[in-house]
Amino acid sequence: MRHLEIRQEMITVCNFMVDRGINQGTAGNISVRVEEGFLITPSGVPYPEMVPEDIVTMHIDASHVGLRKPSTEWRFHRDIMEKKPEVGAVIHLHSRYCTSLSMLRREIPAVHYMMAVAGGPTVPCVPYVTWGTQELADLILGALEDRFACLLANHGMVAVGPNLKRAAWLAVEIEALASQYWHALQIGVPYVLPDEEIAHVAERFKSYGQGDDGARRIMPSCC
Repeated sequence: MRHLEIRQEMITVCNFMVDRGINQGTAGNISVRVEEGFLITPSGVPYPEMVPEDIVTMHIDASHVGLRKPSTEWRFHRDIMEKKPEVGAVIHLHSRYCTSLSMLRREIPAVHYMMAVAGGPTVPCVPYVTWGTQELADLILGALEDRFACLLANHGMVAVGPNLKRAAWLAVEIEALASQYWHALQIGVPYVLPDEEIAHVAERFKSYGQGDDGARRIMPSCC
């Protein structure tokens, strides 16, 4: 089967997110760019039951090939893949703390310097519209114009990266920031770092780690 390794990696990430407790059931979806367009998880298939043959191949024209129907959220995956060539993978989760904040229609402010990995001083929250619609896809694409993650009001979150490993890493980081912000709100009003500090941290992250000898850097390579 073509793309077998990528399909298996997608299933592994889906199950990792469930095991980590930041996704559940059949919620959320994942896509990965390939030559034909992108691979996307199927609609309504529980992650523990998913096999490589269930992953759907989609083209930018919205046609698809496979035994299953694609995720009902394929529109925003397609639009991100079409409009943002630097993105190689998209992850959508109904993670606990990101979703909780989205129910309050709150963005995540720069309450920790790690906000720099989101591409700016906030993780914005797009307005609520029905899932699976082109209107939602348009809102998400707009929010990701200068960010790598956003919240979806009363819904969940989206994170992108140059590859699946980096998108999954970012999704975990954004959920951690949401959790820290949520917990701090239980005590008082968190202090928000100024925009210039987040920009300064982003620059410092560019030289984080062991250099250019293959070691992972903290910022996505598309930054």
